[in-house]
Formats: sequence, structure tokens, C-alpha cells
Amino acid sequence: MTSLSALFRSFFKIGLFTFGGGYAMIPLIEAEIINRRGWLARDEFMELLTLAQSSPGPIAINTSVFIGYKTRGVAGAAAAVCGAVLPSFICILVIAIFFAQVRHNVVVDAAFKGMRPAVVALIVVPTIALARGMHPALIVVAVATALAVWWFGLSPIWLIAAGAAAGILWTVKLGKEVRR
Repeated sequence: MTSLSALFRSFFKIGLFTFGGGYAMIPLIEAEIINRRGWLARDEFMELLTLAQSSPGPIAINTSVFIGYKTRGVAGAAAAVCGAVLPSFICILVIAIFFAQVRHNVVVDAAFKGMRPAVVALIVVPTIALARGMHPALIVVAVATALAVWWFGLSPIWLIAAGAAAGILWTVKLGKEVRR
């Protein structure tokens, strides 16, 4: 059985070494939860990740809640969330205290500029991982959706709702075909 302290430590480590937000955490969460700890199968992780992306709130927090709950119930969810949030909270608190002193520091500015490419890579990796095994037509739909948001400024909310409706209609249609 997964211990609460192991959940806390794992998500604390993920939160501590991830810059760039929730999407940048996904490869680290995957490596820790699936490869290192073996708490979930890859398919289960992808389902939880899809659920986390669909739920309101930050994806890293949602993912930690779902993984913690899946492994140890409500106490596991609380331990995982605390572990994921605490490093950022401490970092922001320290930055807030000292920000005025370092905001024009050349070294700090250079460090953040240097981290940008790594953050972009950490966001691209889970995108590619989610696309593996998808039908090519669905990849085209994903790219078209991304372009619609980027170029035309369409709200992702409407596109997600349209995708959910299309998925439901598709499943209903397939269900009718299977019954024939």
C-alpha cells in the first residue's frame, strides 16, 4: 500500500523541480508515478490525465488529487495536493519577500530567459505522449483546434464542449451500428 508520506514526498519533489506550470509537470508526474513507483498503469494515468484536463482548476493539482485519491483515498488526495502545492507556495512567498531587491537583477532575468526553452519542451512532451495511439484524423482535429484557438482567438471552452458533444454523438452512432 502506498504511504501518505511517499505520496507527499513524490509530489513535493515534482513541485520542487518543475518550472512552467502544470503541463510542464506532466512528464515528471508520469516518470515518478508510472516508471519509478508503479502506482498506476500507463492507461490509467492517461485516463486520469484526461479527466484532470477536463476538470476546472490547475492540471497539476487535479492530477495530484486524482492520483492521491486513486492510491489512498481522501487522505492520499490531501497528501498529494499538499506535496504539489507547498514548493510553489514557499517559492512565491520567498520571491514576494525579496522581489523588490532582485527584480532588475541581470542574473535572475537571464536564468528565467534560459528556462523558457526547457519549459516549452516540457509542455510539448506530454502533448506528443497523448497523441500516441490516436487515429490520424483525431490528430488533425487536435491541430485544427489548436490553430483555431491561436489564430482566431476562439475560446477553448467552446471547443472542448463541441469536442465532448461530437464524442457523445460518435459513441451513440457507433452504439447503434453495433446493435444492428
